[in-house]
Amino acid sequence: MTEEQNTNAEALCAEVEEQFLRLQEERKPLERQWELNMNFVKGNQYCTLASGEIAVIEKTYDWEQRRIFNHIAPIIDTRLSKLSRIRPALAVRAATGSDGDRAAARLSSSILAAVQEECDLDAIMSEATSWSEICGTAFYKVVWNPEGGATVGKTESGSAVKEGDIAVCALSPFEVYPASLGEESVENQPMMIHATVLTVERIAEAYGVELPGRDISEFRMPATDKKRSAERSNFGTGSNYELVLERYMRPTSANPAGRLTVVAGKKLLFDGDLPYINGADGSRTYPFVKQTALPSPGNFFGTSVVERLIPIQRAFNAVKNRKHEYLNRISMGAVAVEDGSVDVDELVDGGLAPGKVIIYRQGGNPPEMLTLGAVPEEFWKEEDSLLAEFAKVSGTGDLSENADSFAGITSATGLQLIIEQDDARLNTAYCSLKRAAKNVGRQMLRLFKQFATDVRLLRYSEGGKTELICFKGSDIAGDDVVLDADSDLNMTPAQRRTVIFELMDRGLFSDGDGKMSAAVKKKILSVLGYETLAETVAEQNKGENND
Repeated sequence: MTEEQNTNAEALCAEVEEQFLRLQEERKPLERQWELNMNFVKGNQYCTLASGEIAVIEKTYDWEQRRIFNHIAPIIDTRLSKLSRIRPALAVRAATGSDGDRAAARLSSSILAAVQEECDLDAIMSEATSWSEICGTAFYKVVWNPEGGATVGKTESGSAVKEGDIAVCALSPFEVYPASLGEESVENQPMMIHATVLTVERIAEAYGVELPGRDISEFRMPATDKKRSAERSNFGTGSNYELVLERYMRPTSANPAGRLTVVAGKKLLFDGDLPYINGADGSRTYPFVKQTALPSPGNFFGTSVVERLIPIQRAFNAVKNRKHEYLNRISMGAVAVEDGSVDVDELVDGGLAPGKVIIYRQGGNPPEMLTLGAVPEEFWKEEDSLLAEFAKVSGTGDLSENADSFAGITSATGLQLIIEQDDARLNTAYCSLKRAAKNVGRQMLRLFKQFATDVRLLRYSEGGKTELICFKGSDIAGDDVVLDADSDLNMTPAQRRTVIFELMDRGLFSDGDGKMSAAVKKKILSVLGYETLAETVAEQNKGENND
């Protein structure tokens, strides 16, 4: 580089780092709230926000009990279990009813199904959903990995040449910095920064720049308990790490291709156009897809139900501990002694053990046990009230614990309505998850269309049968991603089977002669979870037709 180029690169690095520090400071209160949520979910619940930092709540008295009765963690487990029912089967809708458009839509749907399996999208969605439920927001990053896919050749040095493949990863909200905290949409952000930590070896491999490395402390999750600081760290400790800042700038009329600048260790790693044509109508946009647990109008980041549960959890811990302290006083007793009548130090150390001989001053009064009575009823009422409030606020009430409220309902339809009402509070999270899945699918197809210039093969499994898809990027005609009807419903397996059997009883799967085609039978068996049986039936029908 010339001296002028070095000067410009240094100025650009300083600009990106200054923007990152500014955005980091602006959203510091949000990050502390996320950290507080994580502490409460993990069981470290005697902490609070003080002066913008997480601080330990100290004991008022030495004898004060500080046990933790964590109800937030099982609530999050329940919400995650219910959200795991939604694992959308992505499909592409044909632009028109012509045979060519239908064939192109079927090809794109098969590509999506194959990529979902190869990327293990189910596991990625589970990871992102965990982040969104605890912190309120999570992100998917959809990129093209030139080192993925099958090997198509070798370089002169013997290194393998890969055909490239889609790569999807789940990002925590700690890693994504939007330019505006008040803009809700990712696409409308003028600028976004993705901050991550990589080893210097990985940076050298990806960008060809050698860096000395250092011990990263910017991204270490603060812990209120020093003994647990290691497990609360996002990244490992060591001196061979470096913070990598990827600044994405939205396309404008002056710069229609946008701009991507990558900086690490005060060195410029990359500066150029946005690399992916992943927007609508052949445009370039951010490779990020946002998912929220609860949307916050007028805010980029969503909120978590954990924030609403923290005050209830604090009150519940206080009630349970005060009740146990009262029980200890009743069981162990409180002793009243006359001043100077006994050896107080001996009595404090040993207490009133059974069979203990107490020597007291002649003429004095012997020690006396104070009667405290039973535990006040208010303790039990408040505990029950807080348990009900947990269910009401979280939207995950256990029907088995509230059976008395619907004991008179005996019809299956009535019980089903109650179950649907119990899950209704999760509909917002369901919708956000499904929108995110569709946007991820769209970006996948657009990246294949951009980078899959040569013929490539993908393995695709359906109904227990594996097929190979042969295609090029130019064969992908559309990216109107929708959800299959059977994957768009929040149903348990038992509910799904009930619906299918009802549709069969009403003859909706039969033709005009009242018969069901082999293809419909195969699809029904696959949806019911009997893929192997569906394949056996298909082979049997094929053999009968040949005879």
